Amino acid sequence: MNFALYRELLAVRPIRRLLLVGMVARIPHSAAGVLLTLHIVLSLDQGYAAAGAAAAVMTIGIAVGAPWRGRRVDTVGLRTALIPSVISEAVIWSVVPHVSYQWLLLLVFVGGLLTLPIFSVVRQSLGVLADGDQRRTAFALDAITTEVVFMIGPAAGAIVATSGFTVLGLTIVGVSTSLAGLFLMWFNPPTRSPAQDEECSADQRHAAEAAVVSAAPAHLQEAAAELVPAGATHRGPGLRSKVAHNFAWFTATVAAVFAVAAGAGMVLSGTDVGIVAALETGGRQAEIGIVFLFWCAASVVGGLVYGAMHRPVSPILLLLGMAALTIPMGFAHDTWALAFTAILPGLLCAPVLSSASEKVADLVAEERRGEAMGWYGSALTGGVALGAPLAGVFIDVTGPSGGFVSVGAAGVVLCFAGLILQQRRRGKSPAQ
Repeated sequence: MNFALYRELLAVRPIRRLLLVGMVARIPHSAAGVLLTLHIVLSLDQGYAAAGAAAAVMTIGIAVGAPWRGRRVDTVGLRTALIPSVISEAVIWSVVPHVSYQWLLLLVFVGGLLTLPIFSVVRQSLGVLADGDQRRTAFALDAITTEVVFMIGPAAGAIVATSGFTVLGLTIVGVSTSLAGLFLMWFNPPTRSPAQDEECSADQRHAAEAAVVSAAPAHLQEAAAELVPAGATHRGPGLRSKVAHNFAWFTATVAAVFAVAAGAGMVLSGTDVGIVAALETGGRQAEIGIVFLFWCAASVVGGLVYGAMHRPVSPILLLLGMAALTIPMGFAHDTWALAFTAILPGLLCAPVLSSASEKVADLVAEERRGEAMGWYGSALTGGVALGAPLAGVFIDVTGPSGGFVSVGAAGVVLCFAGLILQQRRRGKSPAQ
């Protein structure tokens, strides 16, 4: 690996400033998940199924709003497109901690709908500011900074929540994110090259697609949904042609990769809820950040190692390993045991997501790849939305261990379903 590329990249002031702004802007929402979960469980006296349902509702809101926000950036420019997010972040997250659970669900959906699109804006701008070999390095560096964010945010959120300040914490999340949006509007990084053609090169698009899902396990809630604009804004035929579109690219092998995406999102979002539940139930909420640190750091290491490999590994096998290794987390009895058992599944997080996105890019022709990545994003988002409430239900019924066991087992089942799909494909190959 040529690590000198990182030094050369950081020497470019606009890129350095964009990465710094992106990292700071992500910190508030990285703490929001822990704060919201503990607020629902402790302050509203609801169960973890309810907390998981709120996370799912917010994820759905992000997924629904992502294509619209992406189009607004393209059509009216970054500054105008960010105005609704800047206003809604401050207002909604200041109101959320003061309402009942039913109103909270509505507010977090609207909040997800209008979330500051920091992930997509940073990726879009990096694609303009960096070129050639620098572009892939820039996306990798952005993924690494995201990992750092999710080592800091959940720990900060847990400290605030365990001090009894969930109301203040959620308000700070909204105000801080709104301020980050204002700074982004002032900075106004470029999101479109003056010489941009209607279609970018295959390597550029592949790098952008892979960057969405190659980083921290905890940020899947937003990053998965932010992948939708890649398909939703893809410039292709009109609505009538799209309705009548032939899904010839949707083979059994592609379906298996989509199953992997759904399984990965489900396992990761369920693990997120499981970590919070395991430590909160034992009265160790302040130590949540320790487990997230080990989990996310392992993902960084796994991503760097996988990126240096000369041959790809099947995403189904990687997910099978990650899902199976998540189950033992349910039998950890203290913080450090949970942190150490999080390392092994964490090592496979970035590889399974990177491998799956790479596989879609390899299997689908370039002219259909935008559409395919849109569906891939939908599968990933669907898995994220399912994992949190699934884990929550089992946590409420069987205790914290049920969250890890349920999503881990469900991930294993999806892997075998994917393998069956692949076997059917291989069975047909001689006749093709």
